[in-house]
Amino acid sequence: MSVSVCAERPCSIASEKGIKLSTSYLHWRVTMKVFYYLLPACNGEITTMSFLQDIVDILLQYVVKSFDRTTKVIDFHYPNELLQEYNWELADQPQTLEEILLNCRTTLKYAIKTGHPRYFNQLSTGLDMVGLAADWLTSAANTNMFTYEIAPVFVLLEYVTLRKMREMVGWPGGCGDGIFSPGGAISNMYAMLIARFKMFPEVKEKGMAAIPRLVAFTSEHSHFSVKKGAAALGIGTDSVILIRCDERGKMIPSDLERRILEAKQKGFVPFLVSATAGTTVYGAFDPLIAIADICKKYKIWMHVDGAWGGGLLMSRKHKWKLNGVERANSVTWNPHKMMGVPLQCSALLVREEGLMQSCNQMHASYLFQQDKHYDLSYDTGDKALQCGRHVDVFKLWLMWRAKGTTGFEAQIDKCLELAEYLYNKIKNREGYEMVFDGKPQHTNVCFWYIPPSLRSMEDNEERMSRLMKVAPVIKARMMEYGTTMVSYQPLGDKVNFFRMVISNPAATHQDIDFLIDEIERLGQDL
Repeated sequence: MSVSVCAERPCSIASEKGIKLSTSYLHWRVTMKVFYYLLPACNGEITTMSFLQDIVDILLQYVVKSFDRTTKVIDFHYPNELLQEYNWELADQPQTLEEILLNCRTTLKYAIKTGHPRYFNQLSTGLDMVGLAADWLTSAANTNMFTYEIAPVFVLLEYVTLRKMREMVGWPGGCGDGIFSPGGAISNMYAMLIARFKMFPEVKEKGMAAIPRLVAFTSEHSHFSVKKGAAALGIGTDSVILIRCDERGKMIPSDLERRILEAKQKGFVPFLVSATAGTTVYGAFDPLIAIADICKKYKIWMHVDGAWGGGLLMSRKHKWKLNGVERANSVTWNPHKMMGVPLQCSALLVREEGLMQSCNQMHASYLFQQDKHYDLSYDTGDKALQCGRHVDVFKLWLMWRAKGTTGFEAQIDKCLELAEYLYNKIKNREGYEMVFDGKPQHTNVCFWYIPPSLRSMEDNEERMSRLMKVAPVIKARMMEYGTTMVSYQPLGDKVNFFRMVISNPAATHQDIDFLIDEIERLGQDL
């Protein structure tokens, strides 16, 4: 069928004559095919504006509901139910505008309200209004971060923001380099890539066959991305040596030094130690000063994975937990976690300027021409592994302008205070056992809920077998009722326990009280 997108129709007539659109026109609009009547279609302005206003209305309703404690965190359906209830398949023919709006409503109906004050399931929670606005603006600008010529303001904001973050790490004058990447796992892999290049620059051209067997070291509680990075870079997961932790989940420096010496005796070359500032499960902070001393002694690159704990650098009360981070060669910091920036927003910071560029540049002449009429140092794309790179900096920059450092500090301090409140509420409460002793260092609070049927049982294999099933059942019931969400997992020889984390500034003491009551309500009969 041939359709002229410039044919006269109500939207063009109204546009030309300034006529207010009628109800019949609105009905006409929603039954028309999207492709033919939205911009860049001829005279598509009114239809486009009306359609986008409908989208904004849908989004605003969702935002308001996200903060309403009377609404569900989740309207849970099993995958097969959702697949059968709606037609999600892609078709040859376009849908109408009304159908597109319905698609949007349906998608949000079953989305998890990660901004809900009672959503505690992941490290990334909350919904910041300025960050949301910045994300909308970023999508409207729809540009790429590889050169100054196509992203002038965004490139400058990345330069300014990364320098400020390096300043907060403690590098003089914010010196060094950095980049925003698609999440902490990629930031950690960047660190591994650069550390390898620093020690053996020939690996870039000649590959792993040209260099000795490398080994990296990280704690047994570190993020799995360290091993993933080793696999992706051809170093191999067997070359990642896990260092023992103490009972609070912190790396033991003496074991690190012992394992480094063992590796050297075997002829391996230690090239990276990845310390963790805020482990995923326990929220532990490795002793960075002691680790830095060992790295200096053996001339090993020190990386700090502060994806979860880096935000504490914003807090005068809590930043001491990262003492020694200024001695690192590289740092991962995810503002989309503790700072509440909308996903995704992860930075890798590197102390040595120019190293990232040397490691990754490929001199693509169709992008990075050397005779441009501006300062080429602002063409940052050649130091990235990606070519296409999303604008992740603007939401962080705009939130920082809106809150100031003191606003982020207050937000982070509040979340840590709520974690301490939860810990104090349950540490001696009947039916609860803490996974480790002592006040948590981060907002991670790890505990078992012990149903009445298990409280008088001996601590034996049968009790552990039954306790292992408690957290999964309570979590499933939470999701089916839709009242709250909190994560659980086993760790080492410890059976499934709840890992509560707080990063949403909308949460209050009442929400913590609700969580405790809900766990008890849902687990009483187990």
